[in-house]
Amino acid sequence: MTKTQKTKAIELMKQLDIYKPYIDGFDKEDKVCFFEQFAGFWVDQESELYKKMQTLEKEYGLKVYAITHDYADFGEMYSFLIVPKNPDEWDELVYSNGKSDHYVFAYVWNKSDDNCSEFGSVAVKSFGGGIRRYA
Repeated sequence: MTKTQKTKAIELMKQLDIYKPYIDGFDKEDKVCFFEQFAGFWVDQESELYKKMQTLEKEYGLKVYAITHDYADFGEMYSFLIVPKNPDEWDELVYSNGKSDHYVFAYVWNKSDDNCSEFGSVAVKSFGGGIRRYA
């Protein structure tokens, strides 16, 4: 990870209106937060999720700055919000429609069926310093 990826990640966290202590934890201690229905928890508290995050960062040279967790009809989903290695890809990582609705570039891990995991955009809503994927 380069410093510029981290700087961009902090900028995106602020754009998503993530709770300042979560941003500070990421900035000062490289701690990433995962969100359950807008409530945040440190990813290192969940060893399997933490290992998956580390694997993604190493394999693709990206930086994970937040994770959402939810369920769909087709499985348990984790959306890793990321900053890719290539700065040419940074211009459209987050598109905000108002203050609380955002489209965010992510790696989506379908824990129930890893063959359905992929890179793409997800819709998240900001509320009370947390985020939640809704599409």
